[in-house]
Amino acid sequence: MTERNVLGEELATCSDDPRTGFERDGCCGTHPGDRGRHELCAVMTDEFLSFSAERGNDLVTPRPEFDFPGLAPGDRWCLCLGRWIEALEATRDRQLPETTVPPVVLDATNEAVLDAVDRETLEAHAYDA
Repeated sequence: MTERNVLGEELATCSDDPRTGFERDGCCGTHPGDRGRHELCAVMTDEFLSFSAERGNDLVTPRPEFDFPGLAPGDRWCLCLGRWIEALEATRDRQLPETTVPPVVLDATNEAVLDAVDRETLEAHAYDA
């Protein structure tokens, strides 16, 4: 069965360079073994990468043992849903820059995230290519 995106269409590829997804297949699919829920496709920003590092998740340093190339601003990546929500809440609670919340690529974000984030919020943070 084909997975769907938050727009109700077929899920698009998030990124092949760097290769992302829980299974490193380029897509933000759902997987029973994925406790982190890497279902949201986002475009990295300097502010988000710093925010994530402050929370103990360094997304910049390559980790070849996990097939992780390290990320730079502008890279698309299937993020853990909880980290994206944490960044969203931090911008509200701590008045961090809006760019702390990385823009969402709607056609590559799995519809499964709608159980935690409403579509309007995702659209308000949509990547405008």
